[in-house]
Amino acid sequence: MTERLNDYNQPVGDALPEWSGARLPDAPSLQGRYCRLERLSADRHAAGLYEAYRDAPDARDWTYLPSGPYETPEAYRAWLLNAEMQRDPMHYAVIDASTGQPVGTVALMRIDAANGVIEVGYVTYSPRMQRTRLATEVMALFLRYVFDELGYRRFEWKCDALNAPSCAAATRFGFTFEGIFRQAVVTRGRNRDTAWYSIIDSEYPALITAFERWLAPDNFDANGVQQQKLGTLVAESRAGR
Repeated sequence: MTERLNDYNQPVGDALPEWSGARLPDAPSLQGRYCRLERLSADRHAAGLYEAYRDAPDARDWTYLPSGPYETPEAYRAWLLNAEMQRDPMHYAVIDASTGQPVGTVALMRIDAANGVIEVGYVTYSPRMQRTRLATEVMALFLRYVFDELGYRRFEWKCDALNAPSCAAATRFGFTFEGIFRQAVVTRGRNRDTAWYSIIDSEYPALITAFERWLAPDNFDANGVQQQKLGTLVAESRAGR
């Protein structure tokens, strides 16, 4: 970044003369090749999601989430009824395009349109979509939406610093690690140090190119095994290859 000086010879940030803020998210759905994101609805999604989460052999997927697991369909539906009314977080159900069934949820949150900052959170994927193309396509859909359509400058990922799978996912998706906020949250009666990651708008074009290359059908063999890793494609795109 080129250093700019003000009238007092102090360094200041880049000027943003055309900045007027980003748009608030309002899309009812986002369509991809392998999945679709739909605004969360208890009536449409509660039963299918509850069944999808029951595929897990235990409750470890809920350890780092602020709520759950839910012991009954009624308890989960009650949570969805509250979540669907919220605008921040704005929750989406992930619909498997091959079955038409909901297989997870995710949200846009901590929405700061004035400064162009938005976060992805409440990532709650059932075994039916973990480590599949759907999980990666969700991130590609959000990247296009927040940068191309809504005009945000910064897309954030935050997680418990002890949540190794979430930290690894952030890195795989091209987020840059920025540090740890110590004793940031008290959750479930315990301390949470929060790891912060981000993607900024200048990084987005190379990243979305890598996502598109990874998600292309020809990147998978007849058994659905990837031919090139997303991390490799991200590195190549950032290097201009």
